[in-house]
Amino acid sequence: MATQKAKSRVKELIELLEQYEYAYYVLSEPQVPDVEYDRCFLELESLEKKYPELTMSFSPTQRVGGKPVSSFGEVQHAVPMLSLANAFSDKEVMDFDRRCREHLRIKNIDYVVELKLDGLAVSLSYRDGVLLKAATRGDGTRGEDVTQNVRGIGSIPLRLRGSDWPSFVEIRGEIFMPLPGFMLLNQHQKAVGEKVYVNPRNAAAGSLRQLDSRITRSRPLEIFCYGVGAIEGGSMPDSHIEMLDALSNWGLRTNPETTLAKGPLDCLDKYLNFVEKRHDLDYEIDGLVYKVNSYSHQDALGSVSRAPRWALAHKFPAQEELTRVRNIEIQIGRTGAATPVARLDSVFVGGATVSNATLHNFEEIRRLDVRIGDTVVVRRAGDVIPEVIGVLLESRPKNSKRYHFPKKCPVCNSEIVKTDEGPLMRCSGGLICNAQITESIRHFASRKAMDIDGMGSKIIEQMVNVGLLKTVSDVYRLDFTTIAELDRSGKKSAENLMRAIEASRETTFSRFLYSLGIPQVGEKTAVELAEKFKSIDSLIDADSELLQAIPDIGPIVASNITHFFSEPHNQRIVKELLSAGIVWSEPAPIDSVSDMLEGKTIVVTGTLSSMNRAQAQKILASLGAEVSSTISKKTDMLIAGQNAGSKLNKALDLGVEILDEQEFYDLLTKAGVT
Repeated sequence: MATQKAKSRVKELIELLEQYEYAYYVLSEPQVPDVEYDRCFLELESLEKKYPELTMSFSPTQRVGGKPVSSFGEVQHAVPMLSLANAFSDKEVMDFDRRCREHLRIKNIDYVVELKLDGLAVSLSYRDGVLLKAATRGDGTRGEDVTQNVRGIGSIPLRLRGSDWPSFVEIRGEIFMPLPGFMLLNQHQKAVGEKVYVNPRNAAAGSLRQLDSRITRSRPLEIFCYGVGAIEGGSMPDSHIEMLDALSNWGLRTNPETTLAKGPLDCLDKYLNFVEKRHDLDYEIDGLVYKVNSYSHQDALGSVSRAPRWALAHKFPAQEELTRVRNIEIQIGRTGAATPVARLDSVFVGGATVSNATLHNFEEIRRLDVRIGDTVVVRRAGDVIPEVIGVLLESRPKNSKRYHFPKKCPVCNSEIVKTDEGPLMRCSGGLICNAQITESIRHFASRKAMDIDGMGSKIIEQMVNVGLLKTVSDVYRLDFTTIAELDRSGKKSAENLMRAIEASRETTFSRFLYSLGIPQVGEKTAVELAEKFKSIDSLIDADSELLQAIPDIGPIVASNITHFFSEPHNQRIVKELLSAGIVWSEPAPIDSVSDMLEGKTIVVTGTLSSMNRAQAQKILASLGAEVSSTISKKTDMLIAGQNAGSKLNKALDLGVEILDEQEFYDLLTKAGVT
C-alpha cells in the first residue's frame, strides 16, 4: 500500500516532468539540464515500480509501453479531416479571396497564415484532459489507430495543461521529422544496413507506422498542432488565432511562424518571404495555408465536396519531379574528386529547369542502383544542387545494365583511386589533369609549398585560361614580357613575380614533396618522407610496405603515394621541375625541432592538461617560433587544446596546420623538451 508521502511525491514528479516537457517542446526554452529531467524520471519510475497502483496513464513513464502490435486498428474521425484546395499562382489566391468576400458580402478578410508542413496529419483525442486516442488522417473519414506510437512522441502531451479545456476535444496536427534528425536517422540506417528514407516525410510516415512503439520512440518525430475537430463540454473561441493560443496554453505545440494577414496581398507578401526563408527552417514545408480567421465566417462559408471553402493551400514550386536518365558521366572537381552526374531529360523542378543532377558518389549509385534509361525522382530544394533520390523500378527498361564506376579519369585517363574520405573517389592525375590544374598550381605556389609570392588564384586562373599554364612545370617557363602583358598586370608586378619564381627554385625536399599535392601528404608527412628517403628517386621506388614503416603513414596514404608516382605523367612533371632548376640541399637530420619551427607563426588556444598556455608559448618561443594570439593567413600552426573554440574554426577555414595536445607533446619530445 502506497504511503501518503509516496502519493504526493509521484504527483509532484509527474507535474515537474510535464512542466519540463512543456518548456522543452512547446516553449523551446529548456528549464533544466537533461540530467535533472532524467533524475526525476528515474525517481518516478522507481516509485511506480514499488507502488504499481500509483501508475497513471498520463505519467511520462508510460509514453512507451506494451508489446509490438500485429496491425493498426481503424478509427472513425468524429469530424472528417478534410483536404485543402490548392493554389499555385497569385491569381488563384486572389480568386479565393474574391469568392470568400462575395459569399460573406464583406470588403476585407483577415487570414491566419500557417506553414504547410510536409508531414503526416493526425488527430489527437483528449477526454477529461488525458490523451485517449490518436489516429492518422487516412481517407479523411477513417484513419489508423496509432495511439501507442504517438504516446512516445515527446512534444505530444499525455495530459493537457490547465483546466479550461473541454471534457472532450479532438485536436488536429502534423507529425514531421526535422531535417537534422532525418540526416542522423539515415546515417544510422545506412550504418546498420537498413532502409534509407528518401525524404523526411517518408521517414516520418515510416516511423509513425512502426508496429513496435519503441522504434517510434527512438525516432526524432515532432508535431505542430493547427486546429480542432470535435469539441464536447466546452466552447470554441471566436477566431482561429485565438484557438491556436488556447492549444498552446493547453500544452500543445503550435508553429511559432503562424501569423495574421490583412487581405490577400499581405498573404502573398508572406508567401514570397517564405519562398526565401523556407531553406533556413530545420523542417520541410511545401507551401503556406491561408485560413479565414473568424469562425463565424468559416461556418458561413462552409465546405464543398472534401475541402473547406474558407481555407487554401498555396503550394511552392514542386521540389521533386520525375524524369529520365539519358546518361551518367563522371565530373572531376578542382581537387580531383570524381562525382557521378546524371544527364537528364529536362524537367521543371524547384523553380528551375533541371537537366543535370548529382549522384554524389559510387556508394550512392550502388544504393539506388541508378541505370541509364531509368525513370528517377529528382529533387531540388532552393539553391541546393539537384540530386537523384529514387528510382521507379516498375518503369525500368528491360535491357538496362547496372552502372559500373570507371577506373580511369575521363579528363586525363589517370587512375581513379579510392580514398579514406568515406565513399570519395579521386583522380590521381593531379599534376596534369586539366580539371585540377588551377588548384594544383595554386597549391604548388602556396606559401607552405614553393612559396611563390604574387602567384595567387586570380592570376593563376588568368594564365590557365589563356593557355600559359597547363602543368605546374610551366611556371618555370614564364617570362617577364608575357606576365607584363596580362590584364591587370604591369612591369612592377611582373618583376616581383619573376623574382619570386626565381627564388622558389631553391627550396627543401619536404617543401617540394608537399607542393606536389599528393592526396593526404601534408607538411608533417612531407617532412617525414624527406627524412626517410633523402632523394626523390628513392621515394619513387618505394613500395607500400616500406612507406608504412614510417610511423604516421598508414595503408591509405601509402597507396596515395605509390599511385601518384606510378603514373608516368606525374614522373614526367617531377623530372621537368628538376630540369627547371629546382634544387635542395641534402636534408640535415631533424633532431632539433627548432629547425622546423624557426620563424613559424604559431597560436596556442584551448586548455592544455599538463601546462598552461603561457608555459607552452614560452617553450615555442625558445624553439624559434613566433608566438601570436590571433589567427590569420600568416599563421603557420595552431596548437589546439580542449575547448579550442572560434580560433580552431577559423584555422580550419584558413587551412592552417592544426596540432592537438598529444601531437604538440610529441613535437616537444622530439625537441628534447620534457
